[in-house]
Amino acid sequence: MMKKLCLFIGLVMLCGFSHDGFAYIEKNTAIVRVMDKAAGKTQTLRLSLNKDFSFDGLILNVRNCKQSDPFDAENFFMFIEIYTKTNGRIFSGWMNRNEPGQNPLQNDTYDVWLEKCE
Repeated sequence: MMKKLCLFIGLVMLCGFSHDGFAYIEKNTAIVRVMDKAAGKTQTLRLSLNKDFSFDGLILNVRNCKQSDPFDAENFFMFIEIYTKTNGRIFSGWMNRNEPGQNPLQNDTYDVWLEKCE
């Protein structure tokens, strides 16, 4: 009887706390750090959505920036396209502030990472 009761309570809790999807808050601006490894300098950039921004040989365009649900652990995500003036597109994809190594820009000269969305 006790096993059945524990199993029933476990199933009720599992069903009650399951997430069918994630909620995000859409933001209009991405705060991004860019490092020029050759020059040894970093710069914080404030990038509006869907606008090309030139910086030190790069062209950056943030297509989407969003914050995780405020009731979850704070995290930010952005979809960014990065081009160089000489080689064309070098990155297109999502970046995650809390796990920058998950989908990083892999380039010999530049590092780019998301700080937050506003």
